[in-house]
Amino acid sequence: RTRDRQRKLIGKIDSAMKRIDDGTYGYCEETGDPIGVARLDARPTATLSLEAQELHERREKVYRDE
Repeated sequence: RTRDRQRKLIGKIDSAMKRIDDGTYGYCEETGDPIGVARLDARPTATLSLEAQELHERREKVYRDE
């Protein structure tokens, strides 16, 4: 289980490094808007802005509750 989490984190780090290389790091994958600096400081591998992440989580909750 710990190994799975580590692998997942390494994948997220690799993905973030690719986004740095291609110039898309720091931009939301959903909206294209910049991700806030505070969010990136807290979660450097974030791919969604806080607003997009919250919307994603609300949608997930709705599907789970159905």
